[in-house]
Amino acid sequence: MNNHNTATQGYLTEERRMIRDLARDFTRNEVLPAANRLDPEQGIMPRELVDKMAQLGFFGITVPEDAGGQGLGVFEYCLVAEELARGWMSVASLIARGNGTFYKEGLRDDHPRRKELLSRSASGEMLVAYALSEPNTGSDLSSISCRAVKDGDDWVISGQKYWCTFADGADAILVFARTSPPPAANKRHLGISAFLVEKPRGELPENCKGAEIPKIGYFGWKTFELSFDGCRVPAKAMIGDEGKAFYMMAAGLETARAHTAARSIGLAQGALEDAIAYANERKQFAVPIAEFQAIRFKIATMATKIEAARQLLYHVCTSIDQGQRCDTESSMVKYFASEIAEEVTSEAIQIHGGAGYTKLFAVERHWRDARLTKIFEGTSEIQQRIISDNLLGRSETDKQIARNAYNFNFG
Repeated sequence: MNNHNTATQGYLTEERRMIRDLARDFTRNEVLPAANRLDPEQGIMPRELVDKMAQLGFFGITVPEDAGGQGLGVFEYCLVAEELARGWMSVASLIARGNGTFYKEGLRDDHPRRKELLSRSASGEMLVAYALSEPNTGSDLSSISCRAVKDGDDWVISGQKYWCTFADGADAILVFARTSPPPAANKRHLGISAFLVEKPRGELPENCKGAEIPKIGYFGWKTFELSFDGCRVPAKAMIGDEGKAFYMMAAGLETARAHTAARSIGLAQGALEDAIAYANERKQFAVPIAEFQAIRFKIATMATKIEAARQLLYHVCTSIDQGQRCDTESSMVKYFASEIAEEVTSEAIQIHGGAGYTKLFAVERHWRDARLTKIFEGTSEIQQRIISDNLLGRSETDKQIARNAYNFNFG
């Protein structure tokens, strides 16, 4: 993998370069070999790989130091995600199952389980899957029908969930369920609560069945449709305030969009580097195809788009870490990075020619996974709507859609 950050030195402190290089070396030595071996056969990422990620602290990047984490920012989180995605996007996604992602927003400083849960998250002891979307609920999270009913000191969860990745391998599933009806038609986002359903690793919770969803990519782990039928959890399983889980989820949107952008950039960077290597090796008419102007211009365009996305990502991460609101910019970077990821990975296949359409080269994996980034965690169309609404203003209907819209497919 090449040094590709020559234009980013203003953002990269010595500590950040060390973190980036640590993730880069880990990807080269551990992630890429596993991905090249297992992705073609749709195998599961090895537990040893996950354990090494925990040892390197990748699950505690954004967890506060007082709770056992590194206390770093979204910038460092996305630096690591980009490098991991260069090897296998599924591994780059796995770090979001630690870092207390999303549910830490519901763990206020006075929450009795704050240090316990965040510490277990940072160490990799508690990796969490997310159950938000449903068969008939994607971008409009406020319309979920999964229910949780109070029964004594417990809550009983029943209903369907869809696109729950890592449901079997996780140590807990964060389930969003409606605990009360919305108070008004324009407040459908209220009445939803979040429950951290703990379970044995490698199994599903009691009174929960799962059916694996066949995918065209995002291998290394499984994605499920879940059916909860009287799944009982204690009162302490509720994370955040009852009926206000939507706010907890919304508080992490900017970080989630930046994370997806980082994964997209990593995929594109991987495809670019593979295309450059192939173009230098592949000869036609007695010269490397890298000598042909058509190939050289493709690579120049690919590199430019990647660097533009990276610079925007660094700006967004810096804004988030400084506590600035950047909902428009985070949607922009998620939208732009995912769009160029599909373009760049597709061009990389073109440079590989027929070889790119085989499973003998990693570029096809980057292409399949890049296509998903335009769909999950807010489709490109949702991002365009958010951006345009923020620029042009919104009607009351648009405001309601924007308030309730979030697509958490796959994650």
